[in-house]
Amino acid sequence: MELRSPAFDDQSPIPSEYTCEGDDVSPALHWSGLPDGVRSLVLIVDDPDAPDPQAPKTTWVHWVLYDVPPGTDGLPRDVRQLPRGTREALNDWKRTGWGGPCPPVGRHRYFFKLYALDTTLGDLGPRATKADVVKAKMGHVLAEARLVGTYEKKHR
Repeated sequence: MELRSPAFDDQSPIPSEYTCEGDDVSPALHWSGLPDGVRSLVLIVDDPDAPDPQAPKTTWVHWVLYDVPPGTDGLPRDVRQLPRGTREALNDWKRTGWGGPCPPVGRHRYFFKLYALDTTLGDLGPRATKADVVKAKMGHVLAEARLVGTYEKKHR
């Protein structure tokens, strides 16, 4: 399974338009090579370098989607209408939707992780978090793909 973006290459900088220093819109994502038997997809975007890559203390969650239908092959830039049936969990700003990179110090890594599941997760509730999604998907992952982007603020 492969996950990629036309906005940036793996292990490369994320353009500022997708961050708090730009329009803070989600980058387009494309995936391919889903395994047989996939019933839903999970997308988690997080930053393990928060707040400081030299002394990370937490993983900051930027976006969580689940029950993404396997018939989709990606998401457009600045996605406004999620694929039918897709559900969202809260990010670490305590809201749903994309929250772009906005690191307080240093160059951070942003992990875009796509999981193909052999089931759907169903409604995990309006206050569902990444932890709830991770727990629910345990034992159901058929395949996974990863794309890593980096970002360091230009202006302080």
